[in-house]
Amino acid sequence: MPTAEGCRLYLITPDAIPDLAGFAGLLKDALGAGDVACLQLRLKNTDDATITAAVQKLMPVCHAHDVAFILNDRPDLAAQLQCDGVHVGPEDMSYREARDLVGPDTTVGVTCKDSRHFAMEVAEAGADYVAFGAFFPSPTKSDTTPADLEIVEIWSETTNVPCVAIGGITVENCEPVVKAGADFIAVCSGVWNHPAGPAAAVREFNEIFARVR
Repeated sequence: MPTAEGCRLYLITPDAIPDLAGFAGLLKDALGAGDVACLQLRLKNTDDATITAAVQKLMPVCHAHDVAFILNDRPDLAAQLQCDGVHVGPEDMSYREARDLVGPDTTVGVTCKDSRHFAMEVAEAGADYVAFGAFFPSPTKSDTTPADLEIVEIWSETTNVPCVAIGGITVENCEPVVKAGADFIAVCSGVWNHPAGPAAAVREFNEIFARVR
């Protein structure tokens, strides 16, 4: 997942994708609408076959647009399916276990919620990025830990490891998060449920990124 000066969009899929072909079409339109750093496939409470089918359908769409493909929670499947990266939370698996499963050349990101101390530990261990949040109430996750923008400000000023800001972020509320120094803005419903459609959301986010930083 390449970094660049300024903030970039980190897309997250809905927790369920009933119509995989239809979603692939929406994804293609969204990725064609503006810069996107990566897509994280986040399917909860589903089986390996469903995850595998989604990876095989969606990863080529991402690669056609030079967008990295990140699998949530499952380093074993990420390695097996040759995903570009994996994202894990502290309650799922340790950074070291995930790294051992995917190898040295695959991106590994870690959820750190509101803990700068934990973020420093995993960054020093070799994590490619850390994720802080939630910064706003999230319609896709009810069990979030509130985080203050100060954690992003301090992180961006003191470390070189990229940080992702997550949690209820939309085109309407993202500007303070971008100004705080987030390298990536992680968005799920703020893109897929945008009133004008996902492509419009991607365009609007990129317009804000260009204006603010």
